[in-house]
Amino acid sequence: MEKMKSNIELYTVQKVKEHREDADMSIRYFADCLNVSHQFISKIEDATSDKAYNLHHLNEIAKILKCSPRDFLPEKPL
Repeated sequence: MEKMKSNIELYTVQKVKEHREDADMSIRYFADCLNVSHQFISKIEDATSDKAYNLHHLNEIAKILKCSPRDFLPEKPL
């Protein structure tokens, strides 16, 4: 059985997903831009999976989505 994501991981994944969808990017296109498989992104966006973005991913995602990595983090600790 896989462990579930922490609250901060869930928050970050949701924020990235919101930005991705606002940019009208499919999971497949987003994954290609990030140089990962679309299955990897699907697992990350699945709340029951333990897969999550790392700091490198968040930095690259911010470049792709033309925003700040801070946009994916809460203003206050969770």
